[in-house]
Amino acid sequence: MSEVKQVNVKIKKLHQDAVVPQYARAMDAGFDLVAVEDVLILPGESKRVPTGLAFALPEGYELQIRPRSGVSDKTKLRVSNSPGTVDAGYRGEVKVLMDNISQRYPGEEPTILHINGKTVFERMNLEPIKRDEGAYLIKKGDRVAQGVIAVVPKAQFEVVDDLDETERGTGGFGSSGVRS
Repeated sequence: MSEVKQVNVKIKKLHQDAVVPQYARAMDAGFDLVAVEDVLILPGESKRVPTGLAFALPEGYELQIRPRSGVSDKTKLRVSNSPGTVDAGYRGEVKVLMDNISQRYPGEEPTILHINGKTVFERMNLEPIKRDEGAYLIKKGDRVAQGVIAVVPKAQFEVVDDLDETERGTGGFGSSGVRS
């Protein structure tokens, strides 16, 4: 059995209810990130879900923010920029950017407001939340995403006139087809 490489990652609790990350099982790649406050995400909205934690990653590492498979399977919530990257030099609070890809409420149109020359959209009929089909209330203490610590090599860029030839060449999106 090979020895698992470990790296020391310091964390700071920025909120008294922040949950110190832990791995659910011994061989898991990701550890849970937990919401530190309630966040309502309406259909079509993106919201930042605070974790109440800041990380001090060693140089040469990143924290990747990834979706939890159960959340993606059972809801229309998605981690927006998956995987999100927390750089080793960042010391602020880690927040999970989540999208609600549900459709707008049936028959509902936004009310257009003009405030200080700007157009602001306000959704109507938000009470009670149970009636708002497609809205998700992330509750304080919910496991919303997972974090993975990854090694990040530094690239040394070299400008050249030509690149070496490969079988794929310049074939991009969809160039390999969809059937096996």
